Amino acid sequence: MEGLSFVEPGCRFPSLSAAWRAACLTRSWVKNTTLAWVISVPPSNMVQIFEGDLLNQDAEVIVNAWNRNIFPWWFLLPQGVSGAIKRRAGLEPFRELAKMKMIPLGGAVETTAGKLPFKAIIHVAGISLMWRSSERAIRSSVVNALEIAAKKKYRSIAFPLIGAGTGGFSTSLVMKIIRDEAEKTAFEGDVRIVQSKSVQRP
Repeated sequence: MEGLSFVEPGCRFPSLSAAWRAACLTRSWVKNTTLAWVISVPPSNMVQIFEGDLLNQDAEVIVNAWNRNIFPWWFLLPQGVSGAIKRRAGLEPFRELAKMKMIPLGGAVETTAGKLPFKAIIHVAGISLMWRSSERAIRSSVVNALEIAAKKKYRSIAFPLIGAGTGGFSTSLVMKIIRDEAEKTAFEGDVRIVQSKSVQRP
């Protein structure tokens, strides 16, 4: 009998790691027979990189590169992503943060999105008390943010470049770290990594 074999479209994305591409689904269709599943399907998340405004992304939830939540939000002058969120979301997300305990380095917590059109904001402690980041902090921030997103069954999430700029890391390395962790996660939604036009450090 004549047949046709093809690779599941979701497996063609170059952002998937080699291990995941190897585990992708191959379907085999033969006339007058039922569809045969050769191997199981891995989580179908897609990782994409964008340049632009994090707050304009088509995502259900966004990530805020926050600190360890030790200093009161009103004591700080939020810059970058946090500053933009404060201006456009209003103070409610930060008032919710003020009621929470200290966040471990690399930890993540969730608040409402205030006036922003997202379902929530996930705040990650990507920098230390010295306002510097580390690869471990960035990786943990991504893992914990995606864990919240998966638990809440969000279908898409947008990340800023956690640890880039004042955190001391280059944009290219941060993108690589976030993509690496996102490709290994159990989160099945779409992941956006957003580089602000104002952050151009190679």
